[in-house]
Amino acid sequence: MRTGYAHLPLHGGHCPPWLFRRMKPLAKAVGDAIILEYGEEEFLKRLSDPFFFQSFGCVLGYDWHSSGVTTTVCGAIKEAEIEGIAACGGKGKTSRKTPEEILKKAQEFSFSDDKIKNLVHASKMSAKIDNTAVQDGYQLYHHMFIFTEKNEWTVIQQGMNESNKYARRYHWLTTDSFLNEKQTIACDKKEKEVLDLSAKQSEETRQISVDLVKDNISKRLQNASSIPNLEMPAHHEIRQLKKQTVDTLKKAYELQPQNYEELLAIRGMGPKAVRALALISQLVYGAAPSWNDPVKFSFSHGGKDSIPFPVDKPTYENSIQMLRTAVDNAKLGDQQKLKAIKSLNKFIS
Repeated sequence: MRTGYAHLPLHGGHCPPWLFRRMKPLAKAVGDAIILEYGEEEFLKRLSDPFFFQSFGCVLGYDWHSSGVTTTVCGAIKEAEIEGIAACGGKGKTSRKTPEEILKKAQEFSFSDDKIKNLVHASKMSAKIDNTAVQDGYQLYHHMFIFTEKNEWTVIQQGMNESNKYARRYHWLTTDSFLNEKQTIACDKKEKEVLDLSAKQSEETRQISVDLVKDNISKRLQNASSIPNLEMPAHHEIRQLKKQTVDTLKKAYELQPQNYEELLAIRGMGPKAVRALALISQLVYGAAPSWNDPVKFSFSHGGKDSIPFPVDKPTYENSIQMLRTAVDNAKLGDQQKLKAIKSLNKFIS
């Protein structure tokens, strides 16, 4: 089913190589931590949430709201080779290689021919739905299909609309039916009415379309409901950040909690590291509503375009090392460092 979408302003430029080199190991560390604690299915479920995905991009240091966060974060996930999942596809011509990449990865998982066929169908159908059945003015140019050894999958794809200079990101999660999921695409005020032939309310239209070919007209009509959507503003600077959020971030930045002696005793664990790991902790362990304000996660390491401040490379490297060490130790049976990082979640509310 389609689980949500995000509306993002189109931005030019690219991800600096020095940042992308860091995004890959941090994406792997965060992904491994979530999978270790909750399993592959939960990681895919979170990636299918537009708010979590945007927050994830902010933690990785990318621009907090531009269209490029989709392609860059997906690229980092793919190249990170997170254990237990396979990421296929990408931007432009790479997206058209998705079926053959699925075949290769699925064979490594020893999937049957039927399972592989179903995965390829899911990839093609989700793209077909959002590019053809949903006529909202956005032409797909990015398609990422991620699946697990347990045959669960998620799709993250994005289209652009040159007329309004916005991009729209679509999220999907494992489903056997691509139609009648009680889903609709909300329409921007500046856009004309969206034709969504995949929605529940379009059931009669779809049936009549088929029956016109068969010369067997029937009538059915049911109501549809909306799904979660994330709307990012056109302005680039961070505005109207709640005082409570700012105060919390300052507290996380300055705080040196005495109950976490073991964590604070680690070399390099200063105020900046506490703040960064606290935000990462919330991304991994926080409840879903905590992702609804993605911009605050930009305060973990900064942003590509120096908003809210330039990417703090030493803190970024420290976060990678701390989380990577915690995950590796946990795999060997030592949960102490991972539990300490988990405890930091309480400082960001």
